Amino acid sequence: MCCFTGVVESVSTTQIFARPASEGRQYLVYHMQYKAKEPLAMVLPIPTPAGSADDAVKFINLEKYDHFFADLLKGFPVPRPAALPLAAGDPPPKAALPVVEVGSFEASFVPKIADFARLDARFRLPDGVWDKLPTYKNYGFAVFKLKEGNPKLHPMAFEFPRANTKAVFFPTVHIHDGKVHASAAFDHTLYLQPTGGRAPRRWDESPQPAGMFMDVEKSKGLISADEHVYRLRIAGRQKNEDTLV
Repeated sequence: MCCFTGVVESVSTTQIFARPASEGRQYLVYHMQYKAKEPLAMVLPIPTPAGSADDAVKFINLEKYDHFFADLLKGFPVPRPAALPLAAGDPPPKAALPVVEVGSFEASFVPKIADFARLDARFRLPDGVWDKLPTYKNYGFAVFKLKEGNPKLHPMAFEFPRANTKAVFFPTVHIHDGKVHASAAFDHTLYLQPTGGRAPRRWDESPQPAGMFMDVEKSKGLISADEHVYRLRIAGRQKNEDTLV
């Protein structure tokens, strides 16, 4: 899910890469174009195990690989058509959550909803928002501060522990107006490396392994050179839900 803490005028060309990592973890790379009049933050709920530590998520700086998704696209030479806070009486708050510099972003991991009270006020959503989203009551949250305007972004990347190690998670639910809608207009391209397995039907497979078209060294471990990449386009009005593979 992509949720913004302020007003966003437009969001488009969302691209997400995912790959299982060792020890039940997962890599995730996220990129989109957006336009906003004021600084804001983007919140990505992620299915982390209950009790995850403040440093359970490892943020990865792709500032020097801003063309990560452009290189992924090279792996698919033939274009395909579009497819389908704390109340009185609660215990004292814990220490503030760390904010990490990740290239041109500031980022934080919030282990659970109650921990938003420990986060810098710049990164918080209005009180009560998560009450409307019970699906995410046990999730953790990766939070990225974004600048105003229509800036050119490098991809946001991180590695996180998975609550469900049998599925790869893509945060494709989106809330851009503070409301939860049953359906939404999608403009998403998903990329997957299943690591030894094949992707589900409807996913296109790259003719070559990733090492033939990706800069593996610049990817900082996100890419497996010997594995093929699979791609799925989700465009138009679709059911507003996350994608599990």
